Amino acid sequence: MDRSNQTSPVAGFILLGLSAHPRLEKTFFVLILSVYLVILLGNGVLILVTVLDSRLHTPMYFFLGNLSFLDICYTTSSVPLILDSFLTPRKTIPFSTCAAQMFLSFAMGATECVLLGMMAFDRYVAICNPLRYPVVMSKAAYVPMAVSSWAAGITNSVVQTSQAMRLPFCGDNVINHFTCEILAVLKLACADISINVISMVVANVIFLGVPVLFIFVSYVFIIATTLRIPSAEGRKKAFSTCSAHLTVVVIFYGTILFMYGKPKSKDPLRADKQDLSDKLTSLFYGVVTPMINPIIYSLRNKDVKAAVRNLVRQ
Repeated sequence: MDRSNQTSPVAGFILLGLSAHPRLEKTFFVLILSVYLVILLGNGVLILVTVLDSRLHTPMYFFLGNLSFLDICYTTSSVPLILDSFLTPRKTIPFSTCAAQMFLSFAMGATECVLLGMMAFDRYVAICNPLRYPVVMSKAAYVPMAVSSWAAGITNSVVQTSQAMRLPFCGDNVINHFTCEILAVLKLACADISINVISMVVANVIFLGVPVLFIFVSYVFIIATTLRIPSAEGRKKAFSTCSAHLTVVVIFYGTILFMYGKPKSKDPLRADKQDLSDKLTSLFYGVVTPMINPIIYSLRNKDVKAAVRNLVRQ
């Protein structure tokens, strides 16, 4: 039976967050605030050095600057809401604010998937076809690649968010999450969501499956080419140029697979623990990964470290 005839439509949602675990809220407030400040500082510094240092005006660092800007936007779309939920039990969020937050988070996540694929292609050309690299990865090529990543992510977010927010929400308006996560919101709809599910499956294939396959194939060729390099120093240099990107890819996609790939428990007691685990994993994906990105790229990259030192001295 359609529940839309039983209750009146909701004007907003209530975010549960960690309200069922009040002892954790203050601890996580300090922790998440600290991590957020590190994200702003680390990614902000990376953007500055990639813009100001002429030695970093290359495709790889252009993509890295885009990734840092994306991480700032992604966390800013959700972290203030998360911090507020720690201070306000059963935080109420208006319908329009929920839609805006969902759109931004979805857009940034989808864009990052495509952008990581573009960065893999950049590394493939640099190592497997170094003589053609200046031609293949010219400014006329890598700027449209980045723009298309943003355009694809935003387009996908418009489709998914508009489909989700057009649904009638006329029953329970409590979202068991920190933010307006789309799967948590769809559970509250009092209408058939099969179209939404199909649309999300197609989007996941395009924005998760295709980039992962593209990255995998790129690194198969990269590893094969690197192993054919005669000198140990040359192989080490080739691997070092890819290690940061590969580490970020493993953390990013590994967290997503852990979040959405594990089976759901039907035992009520285990389900409650799993619910907390899902929330904390989502929190890790949302704030820890963007914090780790600039650390990985700065620690494993001599050019970035040199640019940061020059920026500090000025």
